[in-house]
Amino acid sequence: MSDDSVLAEALADWFAAARPSVGDVVVSDVRRPSGSGFSADTVFCTATWTEAGVRSAHPLVLRRESPDPAMYPQQVPGFDVEIEFQYRVMSALRGSGADIPLADLLGYDADPRPLGTPFFLMEYVAGQVPVENPPYPVEGFFHDAAPEQRAAMVGDGLRVLAALHALDWRAAGLEWLVTKAETPSPITQFHIWEECADKELRGREHPVLDRARAWLRERLPAASVACAPDAFSWGDARPGNMIWRDFRCVCVTDFEAAAIAAPELDLGWWLMFDRASHEAIGVPRLPGEPTREEQRAAYAAHAGRDIGDTHVWEVLAAMRYTVIVVRAMNRAEDRGLMPPGRTIWRDNPASVCLAQLLDAKR
Repeated sequence: MSDDSVLAEALADWFAAARPSVGDVVVSDVRRPSGSGFSADTVFCTATWTEAGVRSAHPLVLRRESPDPAMYPQQVPGFDVEIEFQYRVMSALRGSGADIPLADLLGYDADPRPLGTPFFLMEYVAGQVPVENPPYPVEGFFHDAAPEQRAAMVGDGLRVLAALHALDWRAAGLEWLVTKAETPSPITQFHIWEECADKELRGREHPVLDRARAWLRERLPAASVACAPDAFSWGDARPGNMIWRDFRCVCVTDFEAAAIAAPELDLGWWLMFDRASHEAIGVPRLPGEPTREEQRAAYAAHAGRDIGDTHVWEVLAAMRYTVIVVRAMNRAEDRGLMPPGRTIWRDNPASVCLAQLLDAKR
């Protein structure tokens, strides 16, 4: 019996036990998306069951805990299982009643015995996802779209981002996201990522990252005073973490980096990824793609407030992105997927993006 067959049978047994109202559960069509990286192991499948005399098929997504340490630094002590963290965040968002498109959740299990590792199960949301390789302005449905469709898509993503930030996170039961060590603030986030950088650099020199850290130490305190009150922060806000249908966002995904933080952190990340998908790799902006100034204005309109200069937040985002790449390359080397001694951990588009931002304003 193949590994996929074993997984399908184990998942069917688990689901039948977890949902006594269903019977004759069969899991089939097990497959894995390409390029899932170092985050949780993602598996697509179809589950067929009988409930109230009706037999129906349901496309599902299984996410299992990776054997690697989490890609993002820990926000809250005690949450070492990335899968549990994501499931708890999504459960709170779904229960909040806010107008945020999310997949239906079907269950979480911390017990590694059923599938070998903690996991959760959710519905599969059909749609299109902009990819990073090749970058979505170069190839794919975004590239092939009409100018007005591109404009509508980016605008709708910013609408959803503003809706996430408008969420009453206390009423949603997300107070557990506040670390007990420090009060929520951009400075708190900077400290979390500095500590991660120190760990992942493993004593190596990273001149661009060093420049950014010094730059942020000087400018972040003043910017933090002027930013908006703390909100729910998605942590990885970008079009590639949304599922799109007819150029509207139908599902928000990937909450590994969620936190309680200033909404400017998410907006800076969104704008930084726009740069990383264009200027940092020499890709021209397509007709209809809003400029970053236009995106700032669109977000401000949805949020109902002036957002001011976002440059410091884009630098902080690029610093975080650069640290993530160091971490990912360490994982690749540790897994034996990349020969030791390569310098891609230091020389990569994330570092280029960070250097561009540091050079943009002095």
